[in-house]
Amino acid sequence: MTRHVAAVAVLAALVGAPTVAYATGPGPVSPATAHPAAAEAAGTAPHATPAPAADRPATGVRTVRPGQRVEAAPGVELWLTREGKHWALPGEPAQFRSVVDGNIDPSAPGVSLQAEPVGTGDDGFYLLSGLWYGSRAAARVEVVTAEGTVSASLVTLPGRKGWGAWYASTPLPSPGSEDFLHGVTLYDAAGGELARLDLR
Repeated sequence: MTRHVAAVAVLAALVGAPTVAYATGPGPVSPATAHPAAAEAAGTAPHATPAPAADRPATGVRTVRPGQRVEAAPGVELWLTREGKHWALPGEPAQFRSVVDGNIDPSAPGVSLQAEPVGTGDDGFYLLSGLWYGSRAAARVEVVTAEGTVSASLVTLPGRKGWGAWYASTPLPSPGSEDFLHGVTLYDAAGGELARLDLR
């Protein structure tokens, strides 16, 4: 069933801030971010229309072993353990987003987002990643930005436990850009919407 939920967000200025984190859920959620200095806010917004079926990318979720590292972007590693998602940016300590600390409700479909700048200038990009959870039917994640739609890669642990992580990257927005991230949507293999996180 499609879930239309309010976005509970931890917000920071998009350009120049180390992390922006968001999550959806069916009830009160404790926002999670790797940088606790960010301010807390909440809001809802219109959602973007999914791409036509003919333009949708192939779906699929890659199964990885606990602790197996995948390259989420140049110089960025991401891996899963039974406790949640781990990732490491170039030259920085590993970060962690738990699926067992009570901050998400695994009984209902949901999706979260962390957005972090990596590098600067033409070589810089935003790492977009998050958790998907609450559905064994999850097959695709799309992130809508001010510059277009980004299709993510999905990973999960053996046994398809109904949760996993997604990741993608996009060029850095121009300095001073606002409302760069518009939303994240989790789909099943048939293109049905499972959960949506509205950011505008």
